[in-house]
Amino acid sequence: MNKLLVITVLVAVLALSAESFRMPRQVDDEEQGTITKFTGTIRSYYDNAVNTASGYLEDIKGLKLEEKAKNLYDDTTTVLSTYAGIANDQLYHYFYQK
Repeated sequence: MNKLLVITVLVAVLALSAESFRMPRQVDDEEQGTITKFTGTIRSYYDNAVNTASGYLEDIKGLKLEEKAKNLYDDTTTVLSTYAGIANDQLYHYFYQK
């Protein structure tokens, strides 16, 4: 019920300010209505959040973390398989002494 109310309010806000999207023009802050200011503020926050998230994703891709993680996994499995082989040999010779 709460989600429906929130969606209804957002649709009403966007519908009331849809008129400003039909004809772009330069309007001073004094001539803008409250709804237009509100939707403009929300739009700027949304755009800022999307741009920030996109920037973070590009930074993460730039670090090449997938390649580093793969190399770390390969190195770790190589070392562990070597020590597991040594431990296996030690246990074999401990239990099956001649």
